[in-house]
Amino acid sequence: MEKPTTYPAKKVDRSKIISLEKGKVPPQALDLEEAVLGAMMIDKKGIDDVIDILHKEAFYDEKHQEIYAVIFELFQSSQPIDLLTVSNQLRKAGKLDMVGGDFYLIRLTQKVASSAHVEFHARVILQKYIQRKLISISSEIIEDSYDETKDVFDLLDKAETRLFEVTQGNLKKSSEDAGSLVKQALKKIEEISNKEGMSGLATGFSRLDALTSGWQPSDLIIIAARPGMGKTAFVISMAKNMAIDFNSPVAIFSLEMSSVQLITRMISSETGLTSEKLRKGNLEPYEWQILNVNVKRLSDAPIFIDDTPSLSIFDLRAKARRLVSQHGVKILIIDYLQLMTVGTSGKNSGNREQEISTISRNLKALAKELNVPVIALSQLSRAVETRSGTKRPLLSDLRESGAIEQDADIVSFIFRPEYYGMTEWDDEERSPCEGQAEFIVAKHRNGGLDNIRLKFTGHLAQFSNLEDSVSNEFHSSMNNEMDDYTPNQRIEPKDAFGTDDDSDMPF
Repeated sequence: MEKPTTYPAKKVDRSKIISLEKGKVPPQALDLEEAVLGAMMIDKKGIDDVIDILHKEAFYDEKHQEIYAVIFELFQSSQPIDLLTVSNQLRKAGKLDMVGGDFYLIRLTQKVASSAHVEFHARVILQKYIQRKLISISSEIIEDSYDETKDVFDLLDKAETRLFEVTQGNLKKSSEDAGSLVKQALKKIEEISNKEGMSGLATGFSRLDALTSGWQPSDLIIIAARPGMGKTAFVISMAKNMAIDFNSPVAIFSLEMSSVQLITRMISSETGLTSEKLRKGNLEPYEWQILNVNVKRLSDAPIFIDDTPSLSIFDLRAKARRLVSQHGVKILIIDYLQLMTVGTSGKNSGNREQEISTISRNLKALAKELNVPVIALSQLSRAVETRSGTKRPLLSDLRESGAIEQDADIVSFIFRPEYYGMTEWDDEERSPCEGQAEFIVAKHRNGGLDNIRLKFTGHLAQFSNLEDSVSNEFHSSMNNEMDDYTPNQRIEPKDAFGTDDDSDMPF
């Protein structure tokens, strides 16, 4: 007796089962599916309009899924697409009879006269697919919610992740072959060349941008320092540069300072009025005028601040997704990492080092998921203070977890010698270090390392390019000399060596 033929189990569409159980037909548009497939077989323009919108699973009818899969395969291999080639390809795959044979393919081509409205039809098909997907996701959420063994916060995170994927239109992708990835890489390189070499988000700090080519999407950047070094001041200056000068939407999650305190420091930096004056409100009439005029740029800047205390990694992910989706946020800043919690609703999550490891790992995953750079400020251990000689921080000084160094794409430090009472840099030149800071790039997964010196204006809590401050001081001194000049006064020329006598000049 012959054994019965067995077929592999097919993936079940939960939306169809749920709809049938309730006596409802799942959302579908079979007539439009037929029209789109017919248009793709009679007109090349129809293929170009649809191929980037639809995928195999978007079709409700399994016959249509197989026909579209064959059309997509022919398109990828740059083969001509028409009634005959599609029929031949289906025959080779042994699926021609399954889709209804040549008669059904001919019927599809007779459904339409041209591909004039094929893009609109394709978008309707995609909408129906999203509706079916939402039904399926909702049924899974309901089923999981009845399971008492599952953590409610894990369920919330899973639900929001699935819904976010549908919203973004990037449902879980399968692996991609090298050919398609090479095309993507070449396209990105071409876009970078058109941007004059800046592939990421510009920070406004010229030497840092030259080193990193801007903060890169999906990167986790750690900025660490001891308390009082200016971590918050640095990211405030950077956020202001990015939002005002480059119009890049920025989100700041401030776990240490209130949102009003943070924006007040930005106002101080933008207007040149000290935080103390703004805090006390002791402003002269002309200072009120400066405040009202200069604060306009800041009020129009795309900066979003969230000051939720003890923010959990779950809450951060939920808030970040909404900010990226609703406001197009390009970068996330967390101030600071050690104040975050895992948010496991009372479950034992291990010691603090394990918690920090979990947080840093999730921050890297969030950067990849949203495809935006994530900057997290971090504290350093007290080992820096006890070290003899230079107090310049090292990677081993990262507090509480070596996982931070492992997960991060860039690890950097902020170092101000003035903080330790030093008056000059500890290099061969021994140049004065007053009002200066060093941004140390100690780990850079995709580039070089460097110690970048910046100007630090303490009373404004502001970082700026050192080159700009040197240029401003030069112009300021020249203006002072011109202010002291009288029409009958002769200004003696100064040579390159700083002498007032031009008799020994080398030319």
